[in-house]
Amino acid sequence: MSWLNKLPNSVRSASGLEWKLWRKLPLILLVGTALPLAAAVALHVTTDLQSASDARWLQTMDYVVAGVVIFHWSAVLTIAIGCVVVMLMKGPGYVADDPMEVSHSDKPRATAEPWEP
Repeated sequence: MSWLNKLPNSVRSASGLEWKLWRKLPLILLVGTALPLAAAVALHVTTDLQSASDARWLQTMDYVVAGVVIFHWSAVLTIAIGCVVVMLMKGPGYVADDPMEVSHSDKPRATAEPWEP
């Protein structure tokens, strides 16, 4: 039993920005991860740890880099989810195997109770 069946004569929309963005996401993820990590490595290489405050500052920068990387990953994931949703919406129409008639879609029920706030 298949969950969804394609609707006959359903029209697919032309692909647009979602596919261009979808193809660039791996590069965006890689560059957005590599740049902050390269900055962190450069900080570790060039910083002379003369005091405890220098070590604390360097550790704070490590936390900032980790936050930037995690924020970037979550942004890329959100964009990827949006691309998938748009791709699915532009695809062919589907219907369930057991469609239910909605009683209030075109003709309301005669026995419907009035809504009271």
